[in-house]
Amino acid sequence: MVIKAYDAKDGMSKAINHQPDAIITDVVIPEISGFEFCRQLKKNPVTQKVPIIICSSKNQPIDRIWGMRQGANVYLTKPFTKQQLISALKSLVE
Repeated sequence: MVIKAYDAKDGMSKAINHQPDAIITDVVIPEISGFEFCRQLKKNPVTQKVPIIICSSKNQPIDRIWGMRQGANVYLTKPFTKQQLISALKSLVE
């Protein structure tokens, strides 16, 4: 099942209430950055073990490093294929 969130606050609330198998976010999201969203997810005991995939057009090596340091398990750069996203999800939840 896919649960859509409209901003970081909504995403955090849904992550806590639904405890998803994985979270996919962008770096550029309403309210705060996807990097900050990752940090908040990893600080919360309820969501700290949920794998996170960041999908972003920010494709510099420092962006990838920063994303991983904030708690992302996978950092995909746009454009990516449907198969790349599916493979990333499978690698995290299997």
